[in-house]
Amino acid sequence: MGRLSQQVLPLQPADAVAIGPVAGLVEDDDGGVVFVAGLATFAFDADDQVARRLAAVQLVEARLASAAEVATGFAVSTRSLLRWRQAVASDGVAGLFDKKPGPKGPSKLTDAVVSRARELDARGATLAAIAAELAVDSATVRVALGRRAGSAGWQARHGTPTSAPSREGDGDPDGDSDHGDSDHGDSDHGGGGDDHGPGGGDNGDPGGELAVLPDPAPRTFERELARWGLLPEAPVVFTQGAHLPMAGLLLALPGLCHLGFLDCFASVYGRLRNGFYGLQATVLALVFLALAGEPRAEGATRVRPADLGRVLGLDRAPEVKTIRRKLTELAGRRRGAELQRALARAHAAGAADALGFLHVDGHTRVYYGTRDLPKAHVARLHMAAHASAETWIGDAFADPLLVVTAVPGASLASELLRLLPEVRAMVGPRRRPTVVFDRGGWSPAVFAALMEARMHVLTYRKAPFDQVPDDAFSTVSWKSPDGATHRWRLADTRVDLTLAGGDSLAMRQVTRIADGSVQVPILTSNTALAASAVVWRMSRRWRQENYFRYARAHFALDALDTYADAPDDPARLVRNPAKHRARDAVEAARAEVVAANAAMTAALDDAAVRARAPGAGGTAVCDAAAASTVADARRHLDQADARSKQTPSHLPLHEVRPGARLMDEERKLVTHAIRMSAYNAESILARMLQGHYSRADHEARALVREAFSLSGDIAVRDGRLHLCLDPATAPRRTRALDALCRQLTATETTYPGTDLPVVYSMKDHPITT
Repeated sequence: MGRLSQQVLPLQPADAVAIGPVAGLVEDDDGGVVFVAGLATFAFDADDQVARRLAAVQLVEARLASAAEVATGFAVSTRSLLRWRQAVASDGVAGLFDKKPGPKGPSKLTDAVVSRARELDARGATLAAIAAELAVDSATVRVALGRRAGSAGWQARHGTPTSAPSREGDGDPDGDSDHGDSDHGDSDHGGGGDDHGPGGGDNGDPGGELAVLPDPAPRTFERELARWGLLPEAPVVFTQGAHLPMAGLLLALPGLCHLGFLDCFASVYGRLRNGFYGLQATVLALVFLALAGEPRAEGATRVRPADLGRVLGLDRAPEVKTIRRKLTELAGRRRGAELQRALARAHAAGAADALGFLHVDGHTRVYYGTRDLPKAHVARLHMAAHASAETWIGDAFADPLLVVTAVPGASLASELLRLLPEVRAMVGPRRRPTVVFDRGGWSPAVFAALMEARMHVLTYRKAPFDQVPDDAFSTVSWKSPDGATHRWRLADTRVDLTLAGGDSLAMRQVTRIADGSVQVPILTSNTALAASAVVWRMSRRWRQENYFRYARAHFALDALDTYADAPDDPARLVRNPAKHRARDAVEAARAEVVAANAAMTAALDDAAVRARAPGAGGTAVCDAAAASTVADARRHLDQADARSKQTPSHLPLHEVRPGARLMDEERKLVTHAIRMSAYNAESILARMLQGHYSRADHEARALVREAFSLSGDIAVRDGRLHLCLDPATAPRRTRALDALCRQLTATETTYPGTDLPVVYSMKDHPITT
């Protein structure tokens, strides 16, 4: 039965409160009556709250009005009405009776138990020890001692309450307000009560011992609201406890906040549709999964949802189906490029000292499926394959700043020209960065465009080139910024490159002798750098290649992430296969001419030999046949050459490959943004270990990855979120991470969605004998 849509006669009493299109409620001091289409249908006395609640439920169940309309008419909250419906569905009308508050069995808190608990407390016993002695739980011990878990944090944030809240809520005659019904233990924080405040915890004692691996407090009510579309996003409520798995992932928070990770997502996407998992929980779950070594959505199957949920401040983390659905929602908004630009600007603002040099390189992701995607040359495979092309921009450390989907078949040189506005907007109008790239970007015209845009160029020179005289070289010893000393034989000269139209472009060339005699010329427009610094900076270009290799291994750089595809641009010009065949025909005709000329030469030589012999003849016939063959071959060559010239080298895509498709890159841009941020946060921690770990140059990232996998204690006290990690695998590693924790605490990073600054620390490494 659906909602009534037929026009209804105005048969309601004049003083009735309208409820939907056909119902009305009349209430006075004696009780109330519900009218449906002018007929008195439900009635209840003033003190019969069960009948009143049942009337409201039946209006919704009969679909005579919506839940919101009934709640408004009866002056209760939609949450109260939802709870009544659930009670009727589970227990019938009996479920609408008020339950006796408090414990249902005999109290364990006898005078003897209270006296003994206070005696043990005076001796310095812990809560856990007292509870074990008295065979009760720690919550009972706290009551006996007059303590209340979390009350100190609540009073520090909100002040000491002057009076207890009343049972009856404002505007709710049944006492079922929007802040939950005390009979049912529901609250905005998932049943934990308001005593913990925003971001507070439900398990353990912040000032005492923490329970080991406590189960997160269930968020049943919030999940029910989410099912009805009434919850924008579940709030953060921490489960306090000891030895919680994956607690080390919280080490990445300062780096992520420094990079503006969540702020950029919020500024670009705003918020997701109402649901338990909002934008913050979704992207934090994804970045934590990436840092835990499970960068793909499927990786959530290899992580316990409750373990990751404790780190997120939830009862459980989103699982694979939810993650995919949220990513689909983000990708559907088509804002991946905007997100990349926002993250790049935030990274540039937070790492301005790393923008003096920008590394630009192309990357191809090989496609192994059945779709007929465009082909690209894959350098690491030394062959052409179906692939998607991307252009990456990294900072001076080669940490990724920005990735854009490259035009299929485009060269790095053309991509550099296309990205000029993006780069200029990213670094700002005043900075003059040096753009570092390999020979794929070789183009004097591109160099001139970069220099005109107030950017320096640094790249290898492409062959052919003239050798530099030996007397121009000298041995240079130089100490690089990383502390290493280098010795090179270098020549610093000037060269002129020819531009279209006959103009020339003056460039600086630094040539290095490699392998004893091989000259490796490097071109740049930056005259302020020392020659040795030019060589060292050019050699650092391999950092970007190292990032690709590392990201493939740890961050699923080449993962497909989605099977969705999109139509290719039908007007895009592509190579004409007929042009290739026409050129092959020209080469075959040219080979035919060469063969005919060779045959004619051989025939003439043979005829000359026979002519010198007595009585020889037939020379004229032989010469005519050979000449005819040559003439035919030349005619074929002219015809093939004419056909080749008439065949266009490029055609619109729809004429060559009608219905061509490309893999949809929108979701990939979103997952790239998440994994790039994870890598950059890892890079920040790795650099912070310098000076605290003797092998930081070689093992910093390995140590950071180990730190992310550590368990630890999470507690909320004094208005702060305290994270105390369990020791690492070796004392020297624990000491290095302890120094890192002190640096991270100094950042005063607040956990997103709360007002709790995070305090980091390490437990002492156990002493072995």
